[in-house]
Amino acid sequence: MTKTSDLFVRCLENEDVDRVYGVPGEENEDLLFSLRDSDVEFVPTRHEQGAAFMANVHGRLTGDAGVCLGTLGPGATNLVTGVADANLDKAPLVAVTGQGGLERLHKESHQAIDIVKMFEPITKWNAQITDPDIVNESVRKAFKVAEYEKPGATHLELPEDVAAEQAEGEPLGTRRVRRPNPDIPSVEEVAEKIDDADRPLIITGNGAVRTAASRELRELVETCDIPVASTYMGKGAVSDAEPYSLMTLDSGDHEEASSAIRDSDLVITVGYDIAEHDPAGWNPRSATPIVHIDSEPAEVYEQYDPDVEVVSDIPAALRALTEKCEDIGVVGCDEDCVDWYADLREHIVKDVTEVDEKHSVRGALPVLREVLADDDVLISDVGSHKMAIAQNYPTYEPNTCIISNGLASMGIAVPGAVSADAAVDSNVVAATGDGGFLMNGAEIETATRLGCSFTVIVFNDNDYGLISEKQADHRNESFGTGLTNPDFEKFAESFGVEGKTVDDWSELRDVLEKSVKHDGVSLVEVPVE
Repeated sequence: MTKTSDLFVRCLENEDVDRVYGVPGEENEDLLFSLRDSDVEFVPTRHEQGAAFMANVHGRLTGDAGVCLGTLGPGATNLVTGVADANLDKAPLVAVTGQGGLERLHKESHQAIDIVKMFEPITKWNAQITDPDIVNESVRKAFKVAEYEKPGATHLELPEDVAAEQAEGEPLGTRRVRRPNPDIPSVEEVAEKIDDADRPLIITGNGAVRTAASRELRELVETCDIPVASTYMGKGAVSDAEPYSLMTLDSGDHEEASSAIRDSDLVITVGYDIAEHDPAGWNPRSATPIVHIDSEPAEVYEQYDPDVEVVSDIPAALRALTEKCEDIGVVGCDEDCVDWYADLREHIVKDVTEVDEKHSVRGALPVLREVLADDDVLISDVGSHKMAIAQNYPTYEPNTCIISNGLASMGIAVPGAVSADAAVDSNVVAATGDGGFLMNGAEIETATRLGCSFTVIVFNDNDYGLISEKQADHRNESFGTGLTNPDFEKFAESFGVEGKTVDDWSELRDVLEKSVKHDGVSLVEVPVE
């Protein structure tokens, strides 16, 4: 016999969980001490939202569910934003919360709310563990559901009296579920459509990155000479250095990618999630024939009504499509085929690589891109800087530009960098605005306690800048968006990390290079107009 909390942690070990991020509470005391005596590291964070964002980004970068922990009541409610973000961003995450004893849950009591009901709309699956005998099944199901394509968030609630009971049972075996192979007649139909099209175009989404389909996608694109535009979360599935990349949808002020989609006569989406980019933006008249390649059927949507759907393992579908295109002779294309998008590509490249002296995020990005290696990881917070990064930061490898565009919650960058530092061997940069930074800036203390090494860039405009821009577009004025900020250098130094403000724009490259190479956490404030 063993204690329920001990069995729960043994199940976490069985799932190869290395870390649990969270905030301790009275109702998860048994679980915390079971973690202490295990191979799983418990990382106390400064806020449950930060813990959820850490688990979220771990899931996106590794494909293995990140784990976050909160107590009952406010601990659980503080987890909600990060959990919902993971669910809409299709990042595997398992949230664990404590709860009061079962004997008091039928009546009003201190800090007790219905956490399971609260988490229901923001998770793929969630449950309360009411009996020690269901621990092994519950934990295995939480990870299986969270990690199965399309991944997302799950939640388990462990009441304090159940956690302290004696339990029997062993962790269940962990086996990845194999995704189905594509329907060959559907693949053949898609190949024929590509053969008949004069101006086919591919839109890559989050699923192309999430399912590690980059190699197969690149082979298809190279075989058939098809241009590619990515969603914000599909960046890097195809390298923006390649001549067939039109970079990101709504790319910059010129919108060349959207123009190419309007000019195309066949759109093939690969791993495209409607939550990350509304199809009404690129297919407003519902006129362009669409092929949908994804692990799930397409959402029912007037502006997204595919002619053909290939629902299967995405890499397998792309391999089969490439082979079929080769079989029927859809290999390369003539000069006219390439010329229809070549000029658009040229304009986009000029737009995103041109360095100007404007004190703006967009003006800083070419410098940052040159400073970072192809496999370095940039994590963007949410705000006006996110739009600039999504549209104007060339990305060369999958999972090297992490953008939340499902829930799109501010505050993800700094905690995300904490877990990214543990997940990847390359340099990590968290790019954030002053608004998003101060939402979870306290997690710098967590980073220093863990010995992390990453750079935080704070683009400071003393404003909720994206909202100001939207209001100005609608009303020619803004209201309720102005902010005041601390001295960011001193703020950084108060945590024992290096801080630097770029007062002279000519110093930007040197400051960023030194910061990225610095062994430890550093903060660079970049004032922007």
